[in-house]
This record gives sequence, C-alpha cells and structure tokens, in this order.
Amino acid sequence: MAPKISFLGAAREVTGSCFLVETGEVRFLIDCGMFQGGREAPARNRKPFGFDPESIDFVLLTHAHIDHSGLLPKLTKAGFTGPIFATEATADLLGVMLPDSAHIQESDARKHWRRSKRGAASSTEPIYTMNDVRLCLRQVHAIRYDTKLTPNENVRCRFRDAGHILGSAIIEVWISEGDGETTKIVFSGDLGQPGRPILRDPTPIPDADILVIESTYGNREHEDLSTTLDEMIEIVERTRHGDGGNIIVPAFAVGRTQEVLYHLHRLTCEGRLRDLMIFVDSPMATEATRITRRHLELFDEQAKNLAGWHKVGADLPYLKFTSSVDESKALNQISAGAIIISASGMCDAGRIRHHLRQNLPRPESVVMITGFQAKGSLGRRLVDGVRRVRLFGDDIPVRATIHSVNGLSAHADRKALMAWADGFRAPPHQTFIVHGEETAALEFAHALRTEKGWTVTVPEPGACFEIGPSP
Repeated sequence: MAPKISFLGAAREVTGSCFLVETGEVRFLIDCGMFQGGREAPARNRKPFGFDPESIDFVLLTHAHIDHSGLLPKLTKAGFTGPIFATEATADLLGVMLPDSAHIQESDARKHWRRSKRGAASSTEPIYTMNDVRLCLRQVHAIRYDTKLTPNENVRCRFRDAGHILGSAIIEVWISEGDGETTKIVFSGDLGQPGRPILRDPTPIPDADILVIESTYGNREHEDLSTTLDEMIEIVERTRHGDGGNIIVPAFAVGRTQEVLYHLHRLTCEGRLRDLMIFVDSPMATEATRITRRHLELFDEQAKNLAGWHKVGADLPYLKFTSSVDESKALNQISAGAIIISASGMCDAGRIRHHLRQNLPRPESVVMITGFQAKGSLGRRLVDGVRRVRLFGDDIPVRATIHSVNGLSAHADRKALMAWADGFRAPPHQTFIVHGEETAALEFAHALRTEKGWTVTVPEPGACFEIGPSP
C-alpha cells in the first residue's frame, strides 16, 4: 500500500505532537506528546491512542519538550515494546523531564484523591507512574546528529540540528516501497530562531517529497534581540528603583531558563545590569542546566566564549539553584529585589504557581513572560489581561504588571520559517502545516502558497493522507 501519514496531534493547535506513518511493511510514530493548556487537556491525554500501540515498530523523537515526548511512558505502558530513537542530548533530558512529569501526575492524583468525597479512581489515577517512566527510558536509544539510522529495512532516517532547544532535531525519513520507489519525508520538529545565542541555527535541508513544518509563530515576527535586551534591563531597573517588588519569570526548565540566565550574565558582564539576586527555583531546570553544560559541543561560538553564564562566579555572584521545598518556600520571605525563574513555562504546574500566588496581588512586582503561552493556559490568561485567577483554591487578584518579552522565543518566527523553507532546491510535492494555532497555521500556509507557489495543506486533527515521491 502507498505510505500514509495521520495527524494525531498538533493539528491546528500547538501541543500534542504525534504523527503516525504507515506502509504495508512498517508503522512508526514521530513524537508522542502531551496536550497542554485548557481544561480539556487532561481528559485528552487520558484517551486511548487512536492506534494499537503494540503495532508500532519504533518512535522517532524530535526533542524532549513534554508536548512532544510526554506520552511516551503511556505508549510503552499500553504495549509498545520497540525502540525510541532520539539525539544524545534529548535522551539525557528525557531522564529528567519524564520523571518530573510522572511526579507531577502522582502528586496531583494524591491531592485529587484526598479532596474527592467519592474517591473516583478513574479521575485521580496518574496517566503513568515513575515506574512506567523507568521502563520507558530503557527503550530510548541515543543517536548522534547527522548519522544515518536504519530502524527498519524499509526506512532510513537522519537527525539534523533544529536549533530549538538542546538536542532538538529536524528528522529526515526515507521510506522504500516494494516497487523500488523512495519517498523522503522531512519533519521540521520545532525550529529555532536563527541568530539567537547558545544553540546553533537550524540546519538547512535541500530536498523533500513531503514536508511537515511547524507554524507556532507562522503569522508573527519577533522583536529584534537588542530591543528585547533593552526591555529586560528596563524591567529590572524599574522594579529595583520603584516600590521594590520581585520579578517572577515563568520559564520552561529546558531551553528558556538557560537562555534567560545567559542574557542576565551577558548584560552583567557588559555593565548594563549589576547586583542581581537570581534564584532558579526548579529542580528540573537545575538538572537541565547541568545537562546543558555536558553538551558544550552543541553551543554556538558566542555561548562557548561566554563560558560562565551557567554558574556562580564573579559576574553573577548571587545565583542560587534551590533544591528543597523548604528553600522554595523561603523565597516567599523576600519582598523585593529577587529575580525568581521557575517552571512551568505556561504556569499550569510546578513551583511557579506558588510564586505567582505570592506576587500577583502585589502591584510592585512584575511577571515577565518569556515564551509562547498556549490557549487555555494560566500564562495565556495572564497575557490576555485577566484580572483574577484561581490558585490552590484561592481567588487571587492580578495587580502585578504582566510584561511579555517577545524576542526570547525559541521558535522561529514567520520570517525565519520562510527563510528556512528557501533552503529547499525545489518545492516539496506536498507540505503540511502543523504545530500552530489555527489562525497562525492558515496564515503561514497562505504565505507559502502565494509567495512560493507551494502545494500546502493544514490538516484537521486526525486527518490521514496518502503520500508518495514527487512525480
């Protein structure tokens, strides 16, 4: 049969990345991620897979973010026994991120069970446990960038640097069919913004029969970095010299935390900021920073030269990575002058919610939003100007200033996506737009059609398409 691709997640939305590719000889997944943001996400993550997990031969993983990897333990728990292929850095990060996901689920399940008068097990049991994660991680196989891999006699693939977060990959896949035809599919994963510090720019890809490309910022352009750094300086100085509040930074533990630290260090080295008191209050971010240090070979030259950005030293004399719950709670005693970086990046879980509860009612404090906020997430509601939020059962007024710093996104913007698409020597036979809210995906598709003349589809959730080599 002709190869087929099904869009089981990240179709007309940003999260839940999962694509099923199947031929008469092989079935495999690209990513197996959680849905994030909104009240429906937990129920969607609990639904049975739309395929038989035991029938999947292998998984190719673009990167470690939970919206791409977070349902892997559920997949193995449901009967998948094949290998999970990922880059070396991604494999390291999975050893931190998946246990953290299981811990959050187990903790939430205990809380729900205690609060439930009926003890409804079906709604309180975690999707997977720490033990499920341990079993899943045994199936992870680390692959080097740019190395050809043959996971099946009919499939070859190669992981290329996507420049999004540490270990992120564009995946090239060649599928051979019985008639001797070969179809090349390129999955962009999440592409990084070129010219940003720490990681290298996304690798250009010269050819594809089928392209599956992200569109998170497909209808927007980021602020230039110099403007963004000026904004950061203004926020820090205004807070310090105003009424003396704190700066709360919701940040993804992998990628965004390290980039924020890099910029604060750089601005201090340049004399544009001074006497900073920085706390990284996320055990996962602390471990992710250690892993980042182990993969210096993946950094760009600028980050290699500014080698001390990730540790306490002469330039950042007060940088503390908190570990215990007691250390985290102690931060609530600091009324002014602290920059508290904590996960999760969309404010839907983790220690950041405690810091928001403490600082949102304070007009002298600032919440600095540094990344994409999915529809329905607490972070998105704050950006959209909500006046009150519910945290830990309490109604919390939002009096703090909510400031979005748009130039720190780890995603390529519209201009960068179009420039990466320019790297193809000829238009792909078919291009599918994914990983974007519907408006962004449709507008990016329109741009590819009108400016490049490409054949483009924005698939509906669950849609399935036959694919083949270019005519």
